Amino acid sequence: MLFAEGTKVRFKNTGDEGIIIAILDREMVNVELDDDGMIIPAFIENLERMEDIPKPNKNPIKAKFVESKKVTKPLTPPLQDNDSQYHILKSLGIQVAFDPKIQSDGTTSSYDIYLINDTRYDALFTFTIDIIGETPKTTNGKITSVSHINIGEMKFSQLNEAPIIELDIWQLTTVGTGYKLSKKLKIKPKQFFKNIKTAPLLNRQVHWYQLFENFDKEKKPKGIDLKTYTQRNATKPKKSSSNYRIVSGSDPMELAHFENEIDLHIENLVNDDKRRTNADILRIQLTHFNHFLEKAIRLGVRSTFVIHGLGKGKLKNEIATRLINHPEVKTFKNEYHPKYGFGATEIIF
Repeated sequence: MLFAEGTKVRFKNTGDEGIIIAILDREMVNVELDDDGMIIPAFIENLERMEDIPKPNKNPIKAKFVESKKVTKPLTPPLQDNDSQYHILKSLGIQVAFDPKIQSDGTTSSYDIYLINDTRYDALFTFTIDIIGETPKTTNGKITSVSHINIGEMKFSQLNEAPIIELDIWQLTTVGTGYKLSKKLKIKPKQFFKNIKTAPLLNRQVHWYQLFENFDKEKKPKGIDLKTYTQRNATKPKKSSSNYRIVSGSDPMELAHFENEIDLHIENLVNDDKRRTNADILRIQLTHFNHFLEKAIRLGVRSTFVIHGLGKGKLKNEIATRLINHPEVKTFKNEYHPKYGFGATEIIF
């Protein structure tokens, strides 16, 4: 089947109609949709030419119209709140969406990445995108119920670099955080371009993936219910009547000599690091991290840096897990820093 610029086409799977505005290669074209003018890349195998589609009978038999008796219609009930109706009746859980940025020539330059939560629960999350040739980028934060947030960007060219996204997410309850849900998703270009959907809350067509259907429907730890689990693992925050943290008294000289960063590379912590197992090394690193964190909180420090390096990310993830659940930590981030690169996490108290 031949396609050219200007050909009217219809998507086989969705029924959406549009016109081809650019030929990308032998297998892909850019299609401008008739409904909203959105331009999306599509595989030729998923399209059919409008001129090849059988047309309905142009001269149907006309039926005689007879006016019916007028019936008084009942009053229409007031409309319900859309958000509450949506997340109760049509929740799709935790999702990730790639929103294309279209250039003036009709091509896609990059994608904004959105995390969508249309459940009734707030949640804490750690999101990582790993692309060949790039340093993995991690975002930590909180997403409220029935909301979406922008958590990064992916270039169009990076679709060919085997991008992998990983999400760890914890439901927030009245007694603390629930059990951790984890998802690892490999983005494959062919499937990526098929996964087109009008995303909840964004209300526009994006490349869409459902990560978790619902916190309530996901698998819970065996032999324990959610309430018991959260009660056992929740840490109660200290109550305060102001916006300032309550810290114990400390020696001013101790605060003045406090090093505002800690380097957790094992060679900086022990002398005989070559004779230790990976598990033993991780235990030592986390012990030093815990002591450093406790001291920073006791002295009333406002921010610190923990240098963990890049590696496979196990130490960084363990640190993030502890920080997410710590009542004294306001936020933390693993962003590029001119001194540390991506090898350090900044903690803000």
